[in-house]
Amino acid sequence: MMKYLTNWKFTYGVAFLLVVAMVAIRLADPSALQILRNKTFDQFQLAKPRPDPAEGYPIGVRIIDIDDESLGAIGQWPWPRTVIAELVRKLVDEYGVAAVAFDVVYAEPDRTSPAQLADSLQGASEELREAILELPDNDEYMASILEGRPVILGQATVPRGDPPQSGDLPRVRGFASKALQADLAPINNYLLNFQNIERNLDIFEDVAAGIGLFSFQPDEDNIVRRVPLAVSVGGELYPALSVESLRVVLERFQGGQAQSLLLKYGPLGTESLNVGPQFALSTDENGHAWVYYGEYTRDRYVSVKDIMEGTADPAKLANHIVILGTSAAGLQDIRATPLGNALPGVEVHAQILENILSGIFLKRDPESLVYELGVILGSAFLVMLILPFGGAIWSLIAVTMVNGGLVYFSWYMFDTQYQLVGFLYPVLCSFVLYMFLTFMNYMREEQQKKQVRGAFAQYLSPAMVEQLAKDPDRLTLGGEMRTMTLLFSDIRGFTTISEQFRGNPVGLVSLINRFLTPMTGIILDKQGTIDKYMGDCIMAFWNAPLEDERQIENSVEAALLMIERVDELNDVIEQECEEEGRRFFPIKVGVGINTGEVFVGNMGSDQRFDYSVIGDDVNLASRLEGQSKSYGVVIVIGEATKDGATDYATLELDQIRVKGKNKAVRIFTVLGRRDVLESKTFKTLAVKHQKMLDIYRGQKWDEADVLVKECRALWPELEGLYELYDERIADYRENPPGDDWDGVYTATSK
Repeated sequence: MMKYLTNWKFTYGVAFLLVVAMVAIRLADPSALQILRNKTFDQFQLAKPRPDPAEGYPIGVRIIDIDDESLGAIGQWPWPRTVIAELVRKLVDEYGVAAVAFDVVYAEPDRTSPAQLADSLQGASEELREAILELPDNDEYMASILEGRPVILGQATVPRGDPPQSGDLPRVRGFASKALQADLAPINNYLLNFQNIERNLDIFEDVAAGIGLFSFQPDEDNIVRRVPLAVSVGGELYPALSVESLRVVLERFQGGQAQSLLLKYGPLGTESLNVGPQFALSTDENGHAWVYYGEYTRDRYVSVKDIMEGTADPAKLANHIVILGTSAAGLQDIRATPLGNALPGVEVHAQILENILSGIFLKRDPESLVYELGVILGSAFLVMLILPFGGAIWSLIAVTMVNGGLVYFSWYMFDTQYQLVGFLYPVLCSFVLYMFLTFMNYMREEQQKKQVRGAFAQYLSPAMVEQLAKDPDRLTLGGEMRTMTLLFSDIRGFTTISEQFRGNPVGLVSLINRFLTPMTGIILDKQGTIDKYMGDCIMAFWNAPLEDERQIENSVEAALLMIERVDELNDVIEQECEEEGRRFFPIKVGVGINTGEVFVGNMGSDQRFDYSVIGDDVNLASRLEGQSKSYGVVIVIGEATKDGATDYATLELDQIRVKGKNKAVRIFTVLGRRDVLESKTFKTLAVKHQKMLDIYRGQKWDEADVLVKECRALWPELEGLYELYDERIADYRENPPGDDWDGVYTATSK
């Protein structure tokens, strides 16, 4: 075992495996890790609870409390529907509340209704039973009170059981989803999915202003930190009670104008829920909102007893959203929260509504996992980098300072941005890695000199022994000359396209990635090697590091496939622009291909290098790509490439002296594959086009002008090329190039 401790490769190999294990644990995200992360967020809320809900809120929230005093005054729960109806009438008509939401579900007929009561009477006369049946039905009476008033019914999700039959699910009002990127899975794949809904009686649903779900699931430690703002049941989207209450209130304040709910989602899951045009609520990837709890206060509660007796303070209720729920211990609706309080479940809904209405709610970036993994890897790299050079003490100071900065950053993001950034696990990982490497280094330093001297001191000098102890590995720089095919591709008018993303760099990066990803795939599929990306430009080559006997055919075919893929991408982007009301700027590319002898190999420094190519023919390939715009074509290839592309329809463009080069070269374009090459139209065009070039170089301007028109008629897609020759012919008529002109055009731009 000791011999392995003397080898830093072994030490850092184990460290690498340790980092991999740390990353794997984070990806698996076991319950213990989730609890650890959530407990960190709980400490933040304990340190800084949400401000008092009475301070500066545009609209208030109150809980109409079915408390012990109310149960003593009115009777045991459940109360007759006539009592609930009278409570609603008083709240809306007398106290002027903005909306009444129910944190209860009325799934069965009222057992105290006359019909139910008549059935339960034993030994009653038929006359008595008939007299009772003539009394108004409690449910019908309650429905008459709910109708026309801003009442939101509550309903609960059913995780298991029989799936709903057609028509069994309640209605959904104005709830839609919007994918922020093409080709995404349906929104239901990202939300919590339930088997069914415990719904209210149809007589209530038919007249209610809204219906919302009051179900939520505590975390592994039974603490309620998040509430689903939307869930999926039977393929339909359903809003939370809080969200539906807000929609109803907005609809009421807008004079009855319908307010819609729009759930937006991207590749990582849901991102936001829009309630009408006024509210955009941030969600996590599963449609949850993190609740930022304020401290418990009885001022948030109004007893049902006080409402029914008319002793409640009207100022506490007017224009407020009220939620009917219970704080009575006997009804067992008590929940644990990050603040450590045992709160009634109804308060969770009230607090999330206060979050929304105040604009103060917690957010957790859907890409938080990426950030945490990045910090784990970055910290690991830092520890493994500084420990060999800084020693244990200075390394500990550096690691402590970095980790302290991460902890402070987490608190800063919570304190100022209401963002939940969980860096506790990466901090623990870096300390674990530091302790492991410190221990291994200590053991290695203790054993290294003894092992090395014992093995090599008798036939190596002390200096060599020390070098062997360090065991350095050096990569040798170098390469070879090889005939290769080079390809450059660039987006035309990229500045114009990027202007529409001003202020949205993420959108611009996304567009570039959507372009580069399929282009890269095509090049790799055609045996090419990606040298580098330069913004929106791709540099690739063929015939290295592996030999490719079809390097020219593969490069030309890749160029044609890239053009076809760009056309498909433009179709998708155009449709997105139409849906989002943005102006569409199509992506247009230029491609330059050249074949020649270049130097290929590892180039750079001992510390950092790239496998790349250099040489005149590399520069020429780049210049050819730049000339594609000048000649009005997409692809420009060199003569050597043209000679090898025998299965493709090619036309000579010009003899040109590119900028920075003294030697003239013949350049060509590619119009298609063998089907184009063998077409009658192309064969006719090829003859006329070559004749036009010969006459043009012979300075017979009138004849060349006629042939240009004939070629343009044969192949309208080359309008840009023939327009260029029209301009040159007109210019040379006025300013003849002279008898010694060799037909070469000198380019003035790259």
